[in-house]
Amino acid sequence: MAGNCCNSGCASAAVRGRYRRVLWIALLINLAMFAVEIGAGVRSGSVSLLADSLDFFGDAANYGVSLFVLGLGVVMRARASLAKALTMGLFGVFILVVAIDNFIDASVPQATTMGIVGTIALLANVTVALMLYAYREGDSNMRSVWLCSRNDALGNLAVMLAALGVFGTGAGWPDLIVASIMALLSISAAVQITRHALEELRSERMAVSDVERRA
Repeated sequence: MAGNCCNSGCASAAVRGRYRRVLWIALLINLAMFAVEIGAGVRSGSVSLLADSLDFFGDAANYGVSLFVLGLGVVMRARASLAKALTMGLFGVFILVVAIDNFIDASVPQATTMGIVGTIALLANVTVALMLYAYREGDSNMRSVWLCSRNDALGNLAVMLAALGVFGTGAGWPDLIVASIMALLSISAAVQITRHALEELRSERMAVSDVERRA
């Protein structure tokens, strides 16, 4: 029995070690893409690129939080997930507000810049998503990281479609539609993560209560 427990613990430690390395790589990729996209978003006037840049920054922060709580207990990881969910939700609301403001101004972004930067961002996010795919069914913290990477890849595809739409129509509404979709995806993911984290906290409280009753 002792040997089996040791093997299980060693395996868990190995998994955490691999996951930690993946998170560090993901964090660095997201920070680099944040710098690229925020500059491109401002220069091109694209709300979807700006949304994606802020998403990169938020994901980098999320990966940092995940690295911090990786070796901690279920309660701390679940609470960190709640904090990340709040950030994702606020990000979604902010982008919706910016999209509405740009709609009122009737601004038209630069389609070429959107397409080029969107393609680079897609390659970056697909790389991160593939690295994190193996951990998508973990706890709420791991799931939140996976959902962030998945949403980013979907968002990049949408940015590229928006670039085609802006190029073909000469209007800014495709960019605004994509930005709104990205915002709603972020809000939806925040709801999913919150539910998962709250369920983990409830399960942990029930487990503690059972132990106290038996004591």
